[in-house]
Amino acid sequence: MIQLQRLEGFYWVARCEGYARAARSFPYPITQPGVHQQVKRLEEELGVRLFERVGKDRVILTPEGRTLYDYVAPFLDGLPAVARSLRSGEMGGRLRIHASGHMLRYLLPPWLRRLQSQRPDIEVELFESKVPAVAAVRSGEADLLVDHLPEVPPDFEARQVGKTRPFLVFPSNHPLVRKGPVNPKQLGDEPFITYSADLQLRELQLSALAHHGVTPRRLHAADSSETILGFVAAGLGYSLLASLQPKGPRVPGVVAQPVTSPAREFPIYAAWRKSAHAHPLRTVLLSLAPEL
Repeated sequence: MIQLQRLEGFYWVARCEGYARAARSFPYPITQPGVHQQVKRLEEELGVRLFERVGKDRVILTPEGRTLYDYVAPFLDGLPAVARSLRSGEMGGRLRIHASGHMLRYLLPPWLRRLQSQRPDIEVELFESKVPAVAAVRSGEADLLVDHLPEVPPDFEARQVGKTRPFLVFPSNHPLVRKGPVNPKQLGDEPFITYSADLQLRELQLSALAHHGVTPRRLHAADSSETILGFVAAGLGYSLLASLQPKGPRVPGVVAQPVTSPAREFPIYAAWRKSAHAHPLRTVLLSLAPEL
């Protein structure tokens, strides 16, 4: 493998068109013979001449040298700026976030707009998860998850970035709509639509019903809140859903009624793997998190 020092010597000679000038331009002390040795060894390694002498103190690139310079120069030209960015923590890059569909639609858009306005150099990749993406973060596939977390894993750190409230959702053409607030007991004989993938959310739904003395006789299952709402709108049953929206889910064909007894809130966390090394892009994102 070609040594970076040899490429560096070649780069400065090409820029300065001379060995003495190159030695004076180096970012660290080096002698003219030292620069000459770097270039000579690079030529020996590649088996081609890289420079042609055109005067006592002047050399120019050969065609082979020009090809190499066109490849090497952009990297070495940009290296000082990259180093400054790394030192200041203002480097760009990519941030991979896994979140539930509800968070992707209602929590993350304004948050990411703030990030984009302040740091347009940060690229964000979003992935929808049916269940909290703990495994993806743990394996390094994701940098951050944003979701409900009944328990924060011991090898994770987390910060609350929002909260949802529970709503009873049922078809807008249901006969009970005209009779005022609906108690879950009044719907107890009808099919209940629960989560199929997220067993923790499913358990929360069923325990909330149990608090009202309801044990569903029939269950339908769906893999996301959007699908559940579609089932409800189609008249297939009712459900309990947590929502970021103050008045609950707003979907044609669905009535959303807040569950006030007991009054509950479910925290939403941004969570990441514990590490001795802080991720600078994650730090920037968290500094712009929604205020609770």
